[in-house]
Amino acid sequence: MANMPSSIVLVGAGKMGGAMLQGWLSLGLNGASATVIDPYPSAELNALAARHGVRINPPEGSVSAPEVVLLAIKPQTLDAAAPDIGKLVGPDTLVVSIMAGKTIANIASRIPSARAVVRAMPNTPAAVGRGITGAAASAAVTPAQRETAAALLSAIGRFEWVPTEDLIDAVTAVSGSGPAYVFLLAECMAKAGVAAGLPPDLAERLARATVEGAGELMWRDATTGPAQLRKNVTSPGGTTAAALDVLMGPDGLEPLMTRAIAAAKQRGRDLSG
Repeated sequence: MANMPSSIVLVGAGKMGGAMLQGWLSLGLNGASATVIDPYPSAELNALAARHGVRINPPEGSVSAPEVVLLAIKPQTLDAAAPDIGKLVGPDTLVVSIMAGKTIANIASRIPSARAVVRAMPNTPAAVGRGITGAAASAAVTPAQRETAAALLSAIGRFEWVPTEDLIDAVTAVSGSGPAYVFLLAECMAKAGVAAGLPPDLAERLARATVEGAGELMWRDATTGPAQLRKNVTSPGGTTAAALDVLMGPDGLEPLMTRAIAAAKQRGRDLSG
């Protein structure tokens, strides 16, 4: 794939980092150009690396400044890991971070050698290649580096640049935390189905399949907005309209979701310090 880096070090290869590595390799990244640093590599990661020639935990000092360092570690481990990460970052290295709550300034203060920094927020559907990632770049990131970051982050789904870093907290609130909202919707639909008389296992299967199918429809029909898709399945005076009269009422889903997103956004700001 175009714009893949000539060399990359992935720091942290848990579920998200591992999903990204698998996505890069499937899109044509040369495994020999990739290095993974993870103290506890999984059996799946070791097998993936062996198939593609990816190095895992090479001796210290054996990796020269790569084109990209991608940070997929837990944010609370950054302070301890920063000195070793700093040894990897050269003057032309792009640092891409998917650590929640860590701002570009946080990263630069702990890794002084990091000049070009992209802060990104993916979400958990990245594990199946259907994620959405929002990202912001520091002023030192070049146009070519922006293209490289976009290529790497697009490997796990869709990708969007946001104009300024302060919008990352809103991205986190909408899409970063968003899968949990959808899972809750399915959970509530299933419980309501049981209350309406359905057996619990059947109610859950119906709710899960409905959320899955509606999401797939929105994904494939990107030119039709959610509001129009809703109208397309709502007959005046029908059963869907009766349910929407409740969900779209003054105490319905929209004001509730607005408050929820605002709470998540504020919590993100609090965690960023």
